[in-house]
Amino acid sequence: MSYDAIVLAGGSAQRLGGADKPALSVGGRPLLDRVLDACADAAATTVVGGRRPTARPVRWTREDPPGGGPVAALDAGLRQTSAELVLVLSADLPFLDRKTVRILLAAAGGGHEGALLRDPDGRDQPLIAAYRGEPLRRELALLAAEHGGLTGLPLRALTAELDLARVAAPPFASFDCDTWDDLAAARARIREHGTVLDQWINAVKTELGIDLPVDVKALLDLARDAAHGVDRPAAPLTTFLVGYAAARAEAAGADPAQAVAEASRKAAGLALRWAAEADTAGSPDATRENGSG
Repeated sequence: MSYDAIVLAGGSAQRLGGADKPALSVGGRPLLDRVLDACADAAATTVVGGRRPTARPVRWTREDPPGGGPVAALDAGLRQTSAELVLVLSADLPFLDRKTVRILLAAAGGGHEGALLRDPDGRDQPLIAAYRGEPLRRELALLAAEHGGLTGLPLRALTAELDLARVAAPPFASFDCDTWDDLAAARARIREHGTVLDQWINAVKTELGIDLPVDVKALLDLARDAAHGVDRPAAPLTTFLVGYAAARAEAAGADPAQAVAEASRKAAGLALRWAAEADTAGSPDATRENGSG
């Protein structure tokens, strides 16, 4: 589904003492980059705020005057878009993912004028939303005419006039970092047992520019077999070689996920045969098989 994205990265971050909130990191990556990854397939992405380094190219703009509030910032970003669907996000959402974005876009395309996320406490989140461009422009123009401008207007003045679907937020998708305690909580959650491996794998794939489904269990099983059946240092070296072999197979035209699965299967089979041979080494039967009995 084709869409443009607007990420609001301005604001004064008063509860963070005026810190550059989009540049604060969770899981070793700036909050802004984490949000940009959630909308990586947007046809065009505009960030409203001061320029700063980003992991992928984006357009930059500012509301006039700077600091004019979220409605003015949204209007400035909307002027840079042309798609029928427009995704609007704040820049402080460490756990927003592509799946949630797809759900919002699908809901916005279901006969409404848009769709926004509703957090677990029942509050609407207009900065985690997908809007149809034409109704959004219409309401912004009406608000500007009514109030003589958009500076300082609350988002509810905009969303109250739109026919919006509500989408229940998946766990933590709507979690934002408004305070230092929020940031500490996000940094702790990303390291929780049960989720840390998925978070780490996703971070590494993004860092390396890889978009590949990873069968974590299969790779961990392979590492275990190599460590137990061969030698402990064999585990990381084997998984590296599997990745290299899969990359070569992909370069030759193979499906990348299947290439990883096939390379893992072969290496795991070798590790098990290696271990079985070690278990029988020195036995009378094994000695006779080797011709030295």
